[in-house]
Amino acid sequence: MNEMREARVKCLSSAGFHHMAYTEWGDPANPKVLVCVHGLTRSGRDFDSLAQALADEYRVVCPDVAGRGRSDWLRDKALYAVPQYCADMTNLLARLGAEQVDWVGTSMGGLIGMALAAQQETPIRKIVLNDVGPVITAASLARIGDYLGIAPRFESVDQAEAFIRLISATFGSHTDAQWRHLTTHVVRTAADGKVEFVYDPGIAHPFRQAQAASGGKDIELWSVYDAMRCPTLLLRGELSDLLTRDAAAQMEKRGPHACLVEFSGIGHAPTLMALDQITAVRTFLLGT
Repeated sequence: MNEMREARVKCLSSAGFHHMAYTEWGDPANPKVLVCVHGLTRSGRDFDSLAQALADEYRVVCPDVAGRGRSDWLRDKALYAVPQYCADMTNLLARLGAEQVDWVGTSMGGLIGMALAAQQETPIRKIVLNDVGPVITAASLARIGDYLGIAPRFESVDQAEAFIRLISATFGSHTDAQWRHLTTHVVRTAADGKVEFVYDPGIAHPFRQAQAASGGKDIELWSVYDAMRCPTLLLRGELSDLLTRDAAAQMEKRGPHACLVEFSGIGHAPTLMALDQITAVRTFLLGT
């Protein structure tokens, strides 16, 4: 039951239907479901290591958020935002027949999870917020904005990997095999032989609008976080520029009173591929 399966679910936006792809691990009949949602330009395959480590306990489902991975690109680029993502995830949960789930969200995936967990009668039982919280710093927005939507093209996967290593240096130390994994599932070979990213450059439009609306200041979502009631694990890279130490300390004291675990020598964001990171997630989710 530890073999990966691929599927997709049809979702609806104001611009029409689109498909959201997902990978699934573990027993498909297991009522214990774990949903793992990736960061802004990444894909569900980022969670392969974590999914394999938890497939003995969970049915692990890792979607490609719309506009990324194998999922369809949205016709209306303005819809690349948390409300549409939440609607898509609700469709996914209905497809899975899951009344209750646990959630692991990295960066954007954590924001989607927060939005769902803050709702009345939320299906989320426990949540892991991976290097994200209710304060998105202006510094991190500027860093992401430097490369988001530029859509570079490469002569080879090796060149693409070199670029991934550069813009993702904050992920910390990884093996060559891990860097290749982090590359191959976010790029593809185009008809002309060039290698390009699989995410829709259009995701940059609402990002830049939000960045402009913030006026160069941090974006704060404390009302969402304070509405959460489920047990919460907060993972933080010691050097993170997105989740500050001060914000993490506040998250321990208010809302769901998150339990904080920091990883040294890592910025934004831990990839959940290292044993200590996987162990922290497994221990929290299983309560052992």
